[in-house]
Amino acid sequence: MEEAFQRIYEKYHGDIFQFLFYMVKNREQAEDLVQEVYIRILKSYDSFEGRSSEKTWIFSIARHVAIDFFRKQKTLKQRILETFDWDRQQIKDVHPLPEEIAAQNEELQGIYRSLDSCTVDQRSVIILRYLQGLSIAETAAALGFTESKVKTTQHRALKALKKHLADHNVREEGILKG
Repeated sequence: MEEAFQRIYEKYHGDIFQFLFYMVKNREQAEDLVQEVYIRILKSYDSFEGRSSEKTWIFSIARHVAIDFFRKQKTLKQRILETFDWDRQQIKDVHPLPEEIAAQNEELQGIYRSLDSCTVDQRSVIILRYLQGLSIAETAAALGFTESKVKTTQHRALKALKKHLADHNVREEGILKG
């Protein structure tokens, strides 16, 4: 088992971290979630039946870890909002850009920020397809979707990203002219 775990770590660690980093947009949180993925891999490795590739199985685990994280965050946020009587319009969840992204060009930064306009499923598809380079079939296997659902989700995600980027450009032009 130790040998298998070492092989998985060496082969997939970068991909798992990148996937979770783009999902949660926080280096420390992504590192914590990667550890949770490894814990789940260790717990369930003996039950892996090989019906999908090892890579898609691992991404499926990573996706579930990310979804569990978002559920916990949502529950925590709801409890805080219910506890305090704050004006909800003043509360904005701002994600700081990681130092790696800040160094990249503006267009990539815009796309990175635009991922917030996507649902978790859309974000998962975009990350797996375009950042991890998985095929439609591999993405479907990793997410537990049909291939047609991957195609539909990808289409909707790209449409949402395009709209968000266009809206952002219109706002920027208005600021520059004003």
